[in-house]
Amino acid sequence: MSTSTAAQTATPEATAVREAAQRAAAAAPGVRAAGGAAVDAALRTAAQLIRERTDDLLAANAADVEAAERAGMAPGLLDRLRLGPERLADIATQLEVLAATPEPPLQREVRTLPTGERVFERRVPVGVIGAVFEARPNVTVDVASQVLKARSAAVLRTGSAALGSARALVDLVIAPALERHGVPAAAVQLVPTPGHAGAEALVGLPDLVPLVVVRGSGEVTRKLSTLGAAAGTRVLAHADGGGVLYLDASAAEADVTRLVTESTDRLGVCNRLNLLLIHRPAYDRLWPVAEAALLAREITPSLPPHAHRLGHEWALDPGAEAHVTVTTVDGPVDAALIAARETSGLAATVCASDRTAAEAFIDAYTGTGVFWNATTRLLDGYKLLGLPETGINVDHTPGPRGPVTYLDLSLRQFVVLPPA
Repeated sequence: MSTSTAAQTATPEATAVREAAQRAAAAAPGVRAAGGAAVDAALRTAAQLIRERTDDLLAANAADVEAAERAGMAPGLLDRLRLGPERLADIATQLEVLAATPEPPLQREVRTLPTGERVFERRVPVGVIGAVFEARPNVTVDVASQVLKARSAAVLRTGSAALGSARALVDLVIAPALERHGVPAAAVQLVPTPGHAGAEALVGLPDLVPLVVVRGSGEVTRKLSTLGAAAGTRVLAHADGGGVLYLDASAAEADVTRLVTESTDRLGVCNRLNLLLIHRPAYDRLWPVAEAALLAREITPSLPPHAHRLGHEWALDPGAEAHVTVTTVDGPVDAALIAARETSGLAATVCASDRTAAEAFIDAYTGTGVFWNATTRLLDGYKLLGLPETGINVDHTPGPRGPVTYLDLSLRQFVVLPPA
């Protein structure tokens, strides 16, 4: 063992992460053995427990929010941290939807070889899947439920701001639901130490946690992705976000108002309107409409010349979340290229009544999600696919892209059987 590795292993955070990973690894075979019916029953019970224990969960979250407010947390982050009765009800509903989702066949036949052997493709569990996320307690349930549905165990690491809420969700909801249906309660582990060293340790354990989902600010997420790659851990990173809206010259004014309004209902989320592009010939007609919609939301436009890059993500700018960057473009292809080049490529919308213009934008945009006269806020696992998500992956390489669900959290295995 190298000196640096030994030093890392000796830290309290690294020790806590490794111990949690070891407990999860020991529980993982029990998740697989319990089977789909038991896991689905546990998810339904978890939904029931959320409803029964709402007061306790809200009390734990209120303590987190109060501490965060005293520490000066920005409004956008507070919005992510805060759990209300409606959000808890939504979490419970999503658990029930996930439990009721029919799973695809475990195995499918691919072909028969010329020599008669039959080739099958099978889904097998990863074993243990890690997750790193900050002040978003709902992600505790989102990730845990998806990992369990994929027949694996989970190691969850959240920031200090959400640790109390996450602990309440695990201790009061997830663990008792699993235990009631014969699934090992230890299959969902919450790392008790919130420091960044714990996150770095989690992406450095490929022997125990070969896959880690990382959600958070771009800088932190990119660093964890680099550390994970060096260690041999597969990291599914949800880093930068920022939705783009292109207003074509053919856009109807009512659609402009609707899309700007719908895309700015929450400012602390990654798929909100972040960059507004306006077709130059139509600027004088469309900008006053868009400006009125922004002002109605109490959002300040950032107009040229900009002192920041076009894709600056306002959702991650504490205290300045209520901004949208505005600029002009030469047409749909120019807009699509700028959207892909200047942002993370999360999502972009074309507002147009001209089909040719809309299709030109769609064909030219290479990002994760592209929409025609629909808000980028739809780029969400539950809204788009009817399933909770572990995060939204914006990789520009092959692999799961867009909302990542349990279907993306399995390994592919080939099975060759004798001739029938």
